[in-house]
Amino acid sequence: MHDVNNWVLLLGNFGFPILIAVYLLIRFERKIEALTSVINELKNSIKNRRK
Repeated sequence: MHDVNNWVLLLGNFGFPILIAVYLLIRFERKIEALTSVINELKNSIKNRRK
């Protein structure tokens, strides 16, 4: 029973922060992909104007 209490305590202390970190990483990954796409479009636009 003592081991179960320790596991619940560990999950309570570390589970929530890990969940938040994973959520933020996934969210930032989407934003970085969108930003990369826009930067590539800008690069292509600049390249086409120089021709």
